[in-house]
Amino acid sequence: MKSLIQLCLMMVLGPLLFMALSKAAALGSADVKKIIDEIARKAAASSGLLPIQGKDGWLFFSPDLRCLCTGRFWNESTGALPAILDFKAQLDRAGIELLYVPVPAKASIYPARVCDAISQTAGSIRIDIVQQEFHALLKDRGLTVIDLTPAFLENRNAIAGPLYCRQDSHWSGVGCEIAARTVADAIRLKPWLKGVPRKNYSTEEREIEITGDLWRSMPDPKPTKEKLKLRFIGERAGSGMVPVADWRESPVLLLGDSHNLVFHVGADMLATGAGFADQLAYELGFPVDVVAVRGSGATPSRLNLMRRGDSLAGKKLIIWCLSVREYIDESEWRKIPVVR
Repeated sequence: MKSLIQLCLMMVLGPLLFMALSKAAALGSADVKKIIDEIARKAAASSGLLPIQGKDGWLFFSPDLRCLCTGRFWNESTGALPAILDFKAQLDRAGIELLYVPVPAKASIYPARVCDAISQTAGSIRIDIVQQEFHALLKDRGLTVIDLTPAFLENRNAIAGPLYCRQDSHWSGVGCEIAARTVADAIRLKPWLKGVPRKNYSTEEREIEITGDLWRSMPDPKPTKEKLKLRFIGERAGSGMVPVADWRESPVLLLGDSHNLVFHVGADMLATGAGFADQLAYELGFPVDVVAVRGSGATPSRLNLMRRGDSLAGKKLIIWCLSVREYIDESEWRKIPVVR
């Protein structure tokens, strides 16, 4: 009888979601449902654009919390699923590979920093149950999806520092490094890479003080600004180092939201030469082309790519990297005729 009930649940929920819930049930005190319920309460209680205050000075972006407790967000006709599949089909016809890299929500890696239902000393658990089911569906439809969560959970207490900024809605420099290494490992053996000229870039670690976007949204008096250690990538020039410039003719194009701009383009993106694109250049040995936008990396980034005209000439791979929080805004996802 027990096995029959389990089989029925698997058919209703999907095998991946069933396994995730089964694992959650076995966690005892670290009950995923309690964590999600608490996150949902805090997201519902948040007002306006003010960040949600967590523990030990951690700040959280409200959409980051909402995306973990919204529930099933996709269907076949509107939203993220048809838009992603349509883009994949266009690239297939053009002979270009798509590598889909969703950025985990900060609270899914550091749930103990925002809720009391889990101890900070508890083991690494996954609370992104709905996102797991969606990414499994994308894989079933033929997409190559890089799940960063296992690597992030494994390194969330890294000596180098947290994987997300405490006072900003983006990943940290450490998060950029781990993401770049994970993505590069997935493509190092591509045969077309052999023909790409390589460079050995230099690195330099520096600590900077940031004015995080969540910090800026805090009412006065604001807390002390956060300091981060970043690994800067570039080429030596005299006593200094020149950052890696984006390469329009690169066979690899990085597409998406501001996770691809933070620490890369400066100004409100906090630094130059230490972002995800820079770490990818270091790992691969050559620069990537970057089409990324502040805000949504879903439709606006593909619109920018379409407007570039011949921007796909010579491309072998597109890395589409954007936050999972974008899934819950159905209006951000449209089919865009990128490939002409």
